[in-house]
Amino acid sequence: MRKNKKKVRKKALIITYYWPPAGGPGVQRWLKFVKYLPQFDVEPIVFIPENPNYALRDESLVNEVSDDTKILRLPIKEPYKLARFLSRKKSKTISKGIISEIKNQSLVEKIMLYVRGNFFIPDARKNWVSPSVEYLSSFISKENIETIITTGPPHSLHLIGMHLKDNLGVRWIADFRDPWTTIGYHKKLKLTRLSRKKHLFLEKSVLNNADQVIVTSFVTKNEFSEITNKPIEVITNGYDCESVKLVELDTKFSLAHIGSLLSKRNPEILWQVLHDLIHEESGFSSDFRLNFIGAVSDEVIISIKKYCLSDYTSNMGYVSHKESVKFQKKSQTLLLIEIDSEETKCIIPGKLFEYMVSERPIVAIGPKDSDVEKIIKETNTGSYFNYENYDSLKTTILSHYKAYKNGSLKSYPIGLQKYSRKELTKSLSKLI
Repeated sequence: MRKNKKKVRKKALIITYYWPPAGGPGVQRWLKFVKYLPQFDVEPIVFIPENPNYALRDESLVNEVSDDTKILRLPIKEPYKLARFLSRKKSKTISKGIISEIKNQSLVEKIMLYVRGNFFIPDARKNWVSPSVEYLSSFISKENIETIITTGPPHSLHLIGMHLKDNLGVRWIADFRDPWTTIGYHKKLKLTRLSRKKHLFLEKSVLNNADQVIVTSFVTKNEFSEITNKPIEVITNGYDCESVKLVELDTKFSLAHIGSLLSKRNPEILWQVLHDLIHEESGFSSDFRLNFIGAVSDEVIISIKKYCLSDYTSNMGYVSHKESVKFQKKSQTLLLIEIDSEETKCIIPGKLFEYMVSERPIVAIGPKDSDVEKIIKETNTGSYFNYENYDSLKTTILSHYKAYKNGSLKSYPIGLQKYSRKELTKSLSKLI
């Protein structure tokens, strides 16, 4: 009788900068892919920096990494450590992606942005490329690895993949969690004409040399399709089944924003609506609470004061991922704010998918015809507004408030299963 042969797992080398104990949204995508890939006959091997400079840290995420996962580490030299000599505060906020409006930038911040934009192309981790290629070349050959995956930002990691493919002929998948040259903050880096040209050249080289490109939004897919004929697959971020104890809903009518509120992510139309409801709707002022969980820019704080909302606002700062999930489940209403620009139509924050399974209604504000708008409407998880929709935004928040008062405020989502981390990993495994 012939014995059934055990199916051999295919090895995939994943090259990423963000990995536990890194905090923030950047770490979640590949932490979850690595968690589920073994269930689809793929053995993930993760390559990360040994001594990274993480702006946000979440030690609790270390517990989510299986002891069976093979991790490779290599030291990295980063300029942010040197930048602290100029300004510890500014180096920290820039590394988080919080960049002041041009009119509010100090001389130190202008210098740091110019240096970051023109001396570190494509980004501040560029010096990790050559040593990583040298280190991984022998490992890939020794372990007979057929597929490597790079994920950015930082987009310098894609250069590691490009060199390894060129040197070894290995199959290379480039995963873009965010766009490259069209992402909003690129315009703030004070790039020279030559620097812009170099970014565009590197972006085009990566897109045309990768065997497979993965993006997180349909807008980005359309954008990249103008640059390359290589196959592009949309695999969004998603939600996982979090082991969080049941939490009681806030007794106040709470509106919570979880994540960073950047300088331009400052919806004055919302602050105006809340200001007006406080003064016009009976009982609203005593019931209302605005909660920020995450980094908040100075410009947003100034706007909150301008609309006399400071007394109704709590700024919790950064919390662990597990704590942020608790806030999502206990808040009466969840806020999702995106910058009003053409470039941000493609941005789908990872928290959107966790919002969707919280059963709390989402109030989202952003540019017209964004991917976020399509997903919220498709899943019936909330309402989406443009920056000029004052009347409809006010009507919706007032409607939520009245539902809160009679104890019926919740969302009724549909079709969420395809956004589960496990289902998304299944799609990824087919590409590997």
